[in-house]
Amino acid sequence: MQKRPLGRTGLSIAPLVFGGNVFGWTADKKTSFDLLDRFIAAGFNAIDTADVYSSWVPGHSGGESETIIGEWMKSRNARDKVTIITKVGGDMGQGKKDLTPAYIAKAAEASLKRLQTDAIDVYLSHWPDPETPYEQTLSAYETLLKAGKVKSIGASNLDADQLRAALDVAKDKGLPRYDVLQPEYNLYNRDSYDGPLRDLCVAEDIGVITYFSLARGFLSGKYRSEADLGKSQRGGGVKDYLNPRGFKILAALDTVADKHKAKQAEVAVAWVIHREGVTAPIASATSLEQLESLIKAASLKLDDADLAELGAASA
Repeated sequence: MQKRPLGRTGLSIAPLVFGGNVFGWTADKKTSFDLLDRFIAAGFNAIDTADVYSSWVPGHSGGESETIIGEWMKSRNARDKVTIITKVGGDMGQGKKDLTPAYIAKAAEASLKRLQTDAIDVYLSHWPDPETPYEQTLSAYETLLKAGKVKSIGASNLDADQLRAALDVAKDKGLPRYDVLQPEYNLYNRDSYDGPLRDLCVAEDIGVITYFSLARGFLSGKYRSEADLGKSQRGGGVKDYLNPRGFKILAALDTVADKHKAKQAEVAVAWVIHREGVTAPIASATSLEQLESLIKAASLKLDDADLAELGAASA
């Protein structure tokens, strides 16, 4: 498996990251273990999670995904085989986004305990915290980096102006900078990354791992009408994509998928992998069948005609 450098972190990852949001939610512990076993056996090495996964499930409080990953790593003696990406700052019951130094210190310890590891490979600010200055947040990360509890840092859900401001503060104050960005990005939702944010990431050599790579499952092609929305627990989030532009993108996916004898989801993920500045998309699976499809996506070679057709449909 050809690895790609993750910005300036010194880490290299395969061109697909497993999305751990499903662990403890739509994938139980045994299924999660089976999926992770196959993912690593196929040559991939990066797993994305967050402390808040899966706090939205009734009876859950967050930390369920990290706990399963930690138990899997321990049972398989697999810590040195994987790059662990997790996030901090989401609402874990405090009622707000929180990137204050005190909260980050506390949350990092909790994540390390659940993951059963001494260090987090990539620690991301999950959401902007408008009440906490970048200097304070980056100072908290500096403490964790110096202690060896975190190896590199980044952020999720920042726009170009926010990322530029954070980079400027890091430079001006001599603090560690965000070396990884996690934006939403897929064939349907392109505005959040294409343009100024992409240009900034390329110029600053920032690693980019994208989420919602299948637009909540819409780009899998299984949702063609509102009647299809009940096909999964996540179907309700797909309704907004059922419009003329969405159907135009699906038609292009159908054409390219048919040409390569591939599935629509494989083409959609491969498109992200081919995009400028993207290190790897995040994608999740809840069955081995779904995972095998994602594995194929990572090796699917799209030609210029494919990229042009998909680009035109999604422009």
